[in-house]
Order: sequence, then C-alpha cells, then structure tokens
Amino acid sequence: MSACEDLAMAPRDIEPLPPTDGCADCLAQGRRDWVHLRICLDCGHIGCCDNSPQRHATAHFHNSSHPVIRSYEPGEDWRWCFVHEVMG
Repeated sequence: MSACEDLAMAPRDIEPLPPTDGCADCLAQGRRDWVHLRICLDCGHIGCCDNSPQRHATAHFHNSSHPVIRSYEPGEDWRWCFVHEVMG
C-alpha cells in the first residue's frame, strides 16, 4: 500500500465510532439501498460506498474536500485518500 501526506496526517479511527442507522444522506432521502458504509475521518460523516447507488461518501469528499475515509464495516480498518487515490 502506498502512503500519502493526507493518510499520514489523518487519524487511524474516530474514537468512539459514532453509532449509525446507516448512510446519513440515504436515510435523509428515505433510502436504505446502500451496500457498505464509510466514515469521514475529518468530521465523522457516515456515507455509502461507490458500489451503492448514491455514492454519498464520494459526494461528501467533493462537497467538503475532506480527503480520507475509513471503512465503517465490522472487521475492516482500511483507509482511502480520495486526493491521491491510495489506500493505507
């Protein structure tokens, strides 16, 4: 896995992880069709992955410029930098 300065500066996790009923934006739209969840390591926003119809985690990056997300799935702790397109 490649490193980047955004990944180096981002926390490994948000402690404690905020509880969620799912993708915040999907829930606000009355949707429940997300595939996997991602958490923004800058602000804690919970969004759906790019395999989900609405791709809210990526949309959050484009709206906020917060570069690093982490998987919110149980047992997964990988992070992704949208700016440099690397996993860490």
